[in-house]
Amino acid sequence: MTEPAKRIRILVDGVRLEAELRGTKTAAAVYAALPVQAPINVWGEEFYFKISGVTDYRETATNRVAVGDIAYWGAGQVLAIFFGRTPMSTGSDPVPADRVNVVGRIVGDATQLRRVMDASTIRVEQG
Repeated sequence: MTEPAKRIRILVDGVRLEAELRGTKTAAAVYAALPVQAPINVWGEEFYFKISGVTDYRETATNRVAVGDIAYWGAGQVLAIFFGRTPMSTGSDPVPADRVNVVGRIVGDATQLRRVMDASTIRVEQG
């Protein structure tokens, strides 16, 4: 049984994006762990950052993601936001370094994050 989707806000150095989390157990755990403010790590056009207290139920473990997807990587305890190509990409789609659990999706233009690639922190909050 899945829960209704939950809205979140992503704030990075003046860029504000809305996103919707899926109705999965892992997505609910991410939502419950918010708000979080953390240093950003960059891997190609992917931001990822530590988020504590989330159990990865691996409902959607996959290597296939799209621009705008938000995923949890349980092995690293990080949340990843994909907004373009990553170092493993062979086409226009991002490719994660390992299988991830897709927990949500940005509503609107995720490529706006390209404007803030030098930002040092990210804030994600319940929306």
